Amino acid sequence: MCLAVPLRISRVIDSRKAVVESGSSGLEVDISLLDDPNVGDYVIVHAGFAIEKLEDTDAEERIEMFDELGSITT
Repeated sequence: MCLAVPLRISRVIDSRKAVVESGSSGLEVDISLLDDPNVGDYVIVHAGFAIEKLEDTDAEERIEMFDELGSITT
């Protein structure tokens, strides 16, 4: 199973690359599939590519869901 994770753009390097952050971790991703990516945008990242921009409320809901899933113990 593959998961596409919502992350926030913290720095645009050039028209093809940006740094996204989750907590204190940064990751360089390809943003060439997006229209007009900007610092502060939430994006869905899959396999090193930002594949979709999200509204802030949608991103926050998804992040909360991932946090809840991470806290489940068996």
